[in-house]
Amino acid sequence: MKRTKPRKWSRLIVVAFLVAATVLGLLIFQKYRTSRELPVAQSEPKPSGTFRVTLFFATPDAEGLAREGRELDACEEMADCVEEVVDELVNGPVGELQPTLPPSAVVRGVRIVGETAVIDFGKELVAGLPGGSSAELAAVYSVVDTVCLNFPAIKGVKFLVEGKDAETLAGHVDLRRPIPPDYTLEKTDEKVVKP
Repeated sequence: MKRTKPRKWSRLIVVAFLVAATVLGLLIFQKYRTSRELPVAQSEPKPSGTFRVTLFFATPDAEGLAREGRELDACEEMADCVEEVVDELVNGPVGELQPTLPPSAVVRGVRIVGETAVIDFGKELVAGLPGGSSAELAAVYSVVDTVCLNFPAIKGVKFLVEGKDAETLAGHVDLRRPIPPDYTLEKTDEKVVKP
């Protein structure tokens, strides 16, 4: 009898540990599984609640762009919604993807002119952007592809820096005209992350 009681307690402890580990594992798996679902772009955000957006960040190897989903508070005006989405790009990814915009970048304002989103960045975008054509391409097309995918009425993005037309961010991409999206930069085999 004396030998069975310690076994009962040790079994009980092992069972309790296994149950706790299973529950924790299921919670982590559920969060991981939902983070891999590909969000569907909304044509228009709703004025109350939240809306799901798709953000484009650099792949871990910096060889292209990959999608990451995000839930944002809904907004009423498209310009405000575009600004909120671009601010999320500045905040950076939550998974293994790499940021495309410097964390110091500031969105000074957004206007919608016809089918073009005119986005005015502060000088911090240019100052904080790493050198090289691939970093500039990733920055430009992460913004353009994100905005155009989430807001289908927008067909291109015009970049301003400190309220003035930007000719380029780092000398490689011509920004004098509105830039249309280019989804060929997306690496579709990369994982999609949604918090």
